[in-house]
Amino acid sequence: MDLFEYSLSDELKKEAPLAARMRPRVLDEVVGQEHILGPGKLLRRAIEADRLGSIILWGPPGTGKTSLASVIANTTESAFEAMSAVMAGVKELRQVVAAAKNRRVMTGRRTILLVDEIHHFTKTQQDALLPHVEEGLITLIGITTENPYFEVIGALVSRSRIFRLEPLGEDELRSIVIRALEDRDRGLGDKNAELEEEALAHLVRMAGGDARVALNALELAVETTEPHAEGVIRVTLEVAEDSIQQRAVLYDKDGDAHYDTISAFIKSLRGSDPDGALYWLARMIHAGEHPRFIARRMIILASEDIGNADPQALTVATSAAQALEWVGLPEAQYSLAQAAIYLATAPKSNSAGGYFKALADVEDEGVVEVPDHLKDPSRDGEALGHGKDYKYPHQYRGHFVRQQYLPDRLQGRVYYEPSEEGYEREIRRRVAEWRRVAGDDQE
Repeated sequence: MDLFEYSLSDELKKEAPLAARMRPRVLDEVVGQEHILGPGKLLRRAIEADRLGSIILWGPPGTGKTSLASVIANTTESAFEAMSAVMAGVKELRQVVAAAKNRRVMTGRRTILLVDEIHHFTKTQQDALLPHVEEGLITLIGITTENPYFEVIGALVSRSRIFRLEPLGEDELRSIVIRALEDRDRGLGDKNAELEEEALAHLVRMAGGDARVALNALELAVETTEPHAEGVIRVTLEVAEDSIQQRAVLYDKDGDAHYDTISAFIKSLRGSDPDGALYWLARMIHAGEHPRFIARRMIILASEDIGNADPQALTVATSAAQALEWVGLPEAQYSLAQAAIYLATAPKSNSAGGYFKALADVEDEGVVEVPDHLKDPSRDGEALGHGKDYKYPHQYRGHFVRQQYLPDRLQGRVYYEPSEEGYEREIRRRVAEWRRVAGDDQE
């Protein structure tokens, strides 16, 4: 069924959720998104002139993507088709294309196709749509909460304009809630409801930029509150708190929010900001991120960004992971938080990355002969001299002896460069002395 079919019965319209009933019908009813819909902006001009090209509307839930599509459906003279990528397949696409071809031949009328949640289309489905968008038979409106540059094939992206919708501000959410409360035709204006200022502020704050969340909470509050003796439904702060008890946190464990949030967490640890680290840790746990994923990333960071500046960091991170397995949530939040604080406040060094310099030489040099004195003597020691002249360090003063350890072709290569931070300052002193002695010997 067309998502924007407005010939539905009045009864069905009344039964629709408040957020659906309050969708804007014209551009002037759209709240927010001034960066793309303000006066003179490209998208606004295209909609007003009914000269819209293929577009992809990208943004978090509740920012008005579907509402904007409904405005386009109401204002265009083109035929408007709509489908959900979750429900539709190639068969449905072919039916839309066949109807569009027939319409173009018989009436010359253009066809706009809305694909809701286009990121759920497979590559095959997107490929099936591509030629018809390319030739102009179909004008595409794709709606997605995911980054289209990753989730939509490049050919479709290159033939569409990407418009990013931002979370609504509190002032914008406030105006949407008040409009819904006062609208007698589509909203709650006939309910004789009053919303206390503290209740309004709570709804707006807890909605997290999502108009749908705010309107759903408002509707629940009004519909479940008994009117006072004078017939007025008063929505108090207490009622509002019951209606929207937890702030909406945008977090899809397979989407942008997942990658952006873990990135913020790791960068806070690396940047030695324990407050930022705790905030992003709490946000991930609150949103339902798997704690094992968080623990794994801390273990990686302990070696990648701290290393031997504080060798204890790896022990703390792995201990937190072990505690998580033994204790589980919610108690393991203490262990994860302790590890995050330790890693954030530890001295930093990325010198373990010297391994990848060595790996590059392995890949570039190919097979390099192991020096004879470093080879295993247990098999060919007598016949081939393997292990001959090897010097056992523990037999020498300071448990160190000058000796070649790199292959002949790689003599002089330096992979490990200790930092001046934390314990690595002492390591740097020792390594420098050993390398100086070895260098003198080679001279």
